[in-house]
Amino acid sequence: MMDPVLCSIADAARVLGIGRTKAYELIDDGSLVTITIGTRRLVKVDSIKRLAEGPATRDAA
Repeated sequence: MMDPVLCSIADAARVLGIGRTKAYELIDDGSLVTITIGTRRLVKVDSIKRLAEGPATRDAA
């Protein structure tokens, strides 16, 4: 069985631990890539993985 290659925007937000508004901001700036199938807008899972594996930042201590 293949791993999913697409997921809903709500699922992408849940996986990333962010809200829907932030998810749409990431879509608008190109960080999350979507495609439309019929009336559904779906997020490419590889773009979620790329975002999650992005450059690490250090918190100011």
